[in-house]
Amino acid sequence: MTIILQTRRLSLRHLEPADLQPLFELYRDLETRRYFPDGARTLEETREELEWFRRGHPRHPELGLWATVETSTGAFLGRCGLLPWTIDGVDEVELAYLIDRRRWGEGLATEAARGIVAYARDVLRLRRLIAQVTPGNDASARVAVKAGMTFERDHADEYGPCRIYAGSLEAGGSVGSA
Repeated sequence: MTIILQTRRLSLRHLEPADLQPLFELYRDLETRRYFPDGARTLEETREELEWFRRGHPRHPELGLWATVETSTGAFLGRCGLLPWTIDGVDEVELAYLIDRRRWGEGLATEAARGIVAYARDVLRLRRLIAQVTPGNDASARVAVKAGMTFERDHADEYGPCRIYAGSLEAGGSVGSA
């Protein structure tokens, strides 16, 4: 088990085959996936994604979606991480977070986001992060802001409309300083 980073309450690690069922429970839940353009996922779609990210992103292994686990109990709470995108011809890295809705309101997404921001800045030496937030997903927008991002612009692509929040990780930048 490879731990990527830890926060006060969370451990983020590479996904493992044993994560399939708890990940599927999140992905098949319509309320949890309400703001995801591809909606709920089947078991097979979940398995494909888990395999895709088992050792990080296939083209950028330092990035990916990581199992987000409660350190004190070992409970699988979600998957969070960093994803590479090309938006309007510009390479970006997205801060992504998804926490089990039974644990919403406990600050876990914000804690994970802030830990990932610090990792992106201090370990990966990234210069900028974005968050793509579906219009209406006010909770996700609040997490992005609490992680130090600000609204940059509206965007639309093959996945539909989103609001891009962004921030600099460079000295004096906005991300992680909130």
